[in-house]
Amino acid sequence: VHLVESGGGLVQPGGSLNLPCLAPGFDFSTSTMRWYRQAPSKPREEYYIAHIGIYGRYIDYADSVEGRFTVSRDNPKNTVYLRMTGLKPEDTAVYYCYAWTQEGRGYWGQGTQVTVSS
Repeated sequence: VHLVESGGGLVQPGGSLNLPCLAPGFDFSTSTMRWYRQAPSKPREEYYIAHIGIYGRYIDYADSVEGRFTVSRDNPKNTVYLRMTGLKPEDTAVYYCYAWTQEGRGYWGQGTQVTVSS
């Protein structure tokens, strides 16, 4: 199973990006989806920045992105999205999506780089 993130790039402070994560090969609709990030020269953050439950019934964000980032999912397309607005230089990181299935299996994507700089 390979999750595939895309949509990263270079953006100016205050700008926006939308990161899709395609997640084929397992029962996406019954899986919890999360986004994590890893800043330069730091380990991947232990706590997620965005969480969306099965059928979008429960959504949660880290305090650092609350009000600026929006997570959503499209089950027929096996895709989860992270809409990022009001980007700050401290948001610079590799962004990863993660799936947790009802069978108790976890899958990671390869990550997509987001750089916020003027």
